[in-house]
Amino acid sequence: MTPVRCCVGLLLLPGVLAAQAATTIARTGVTFESYSFGSGLAFNRLSELTIPVSVTQRIAGGRLVLDLGTAFVRASVSEAGGGGGQAITHSGLVDTDLRATYSILPGKLVFNLVGTIPTGATAVPDTTIPLFGATGTHLLGFTTPSFGSGGAISGGFASAVTMGENWAVGMGASYRYAASYVPVQGGDEMSPGGEVRARLGIEGPFGGGKYFRGALVYTTTAANDLGASRQSTIGDRVLGYAAVSMPFGNSHLSMYGWDMRRLRARNAASAGTLPVPRGNVLAVGARLDRPMGPKATLSPLLEFRHELTGPGQSMELLGYLLRAGTDLRYRLSDRATGVIQAQLAFGTLHDEGTSVSIVGPRLGVMIEWARP
Repeated sequence: MTPVRCCVGLLLLPGVLAAQAATTIARTGVTFESYSFGSGLAFNRLSELTIPVSVTQRIAGGRLVLDLGTAFVRASVSEAGGGGGQAITHSGLVDTDLRATYSILPGKLVFNLVGTIPTGATAVPDTTIPLFGATGTHLLGFTTPSFGSGGAISGGFASAVTMGENWAVGMGASYRYAASYVPVQGGDEMSPGGEVRARLGIEGPFGGGKYFRGALVYTTTAANDLGASRQSTIGDRVLGYAAVSMPFGNSHLSMYGWDMRRLRARNAASAGTLPVPRGNVLAVGARLDRPMGPKATLSPLLEFRHELTGPGQSMELLGYLLRAGTDLRYRLSDRATGVIQAQLAFGTLHDEGTSVSIVGPRLGVMIEWARP
């Protein structure tokens, strides 16, 4: 799970409720993120450029919402001086997601069907494995953590019921089936295990104009068949999320936190099994939305992220990261809005007893166009 974005998956009724105001919404932009590492690692810089494109279309009076999204990505990791300073790079499209969300009972029950089209990277050279592993680290939180698969299809539902006058309780569940593919050139075919995800959420207002959102997500994944009597396994994941928003003078303050716990993998000690070690990722942050006029909103933000991992009884610190920055949102016209993003992150990464500094920017420009 990607906490970029993990909160998107915690919405009680995703898709339909977010698109009520417009019939067609198109989004694109560019995001560049780069991290420099102190001495002690096999690489000294990790960078990624993402150009996302997505279109949302409401039809059937808004009861059916179709979403199409993909992105072009260029990522690179530069080896430290001892390795000749060479760079490992990858560029190309990622997988394309086509989502259909149908409102069975408007505002109360929706059905989701998502098809993942394998337009991304498969059968990559084994030399790129370090790059793919580094960008998938939860601590760094890259915009695009993975670059391709063999395709997949998933289906599920989300529902919400009122509790009292103003509060609502939501629940949902989904199942994902992924197709087999060859991840590494010259390697064996991998058959990913099926994945089940269940969600429970609550939201509503409370004293003084404040608003609370909370959710709990449980995910379990079957073993991946690697061929030749081998398999890889990952433990169940439990994610808790909470957010509070409130007026703050003429601004709006939002505070949030989430914690994702990865449990011990099943059959970790079995012969031929490659288990993903236990892990825990914690993030807390705040965002202030301050109007700067009738068209502009400035949104400074601050986030702290902390990750533990390890196969033993007690997990070890992988690292921590503090991110600060701001977004500037500007209404270009009645139909178009632009966002400029500038952030700087710094912290430490721990590897086999070595503590290494991390620092790097995230810069982005996005535009959204909507048609009533």
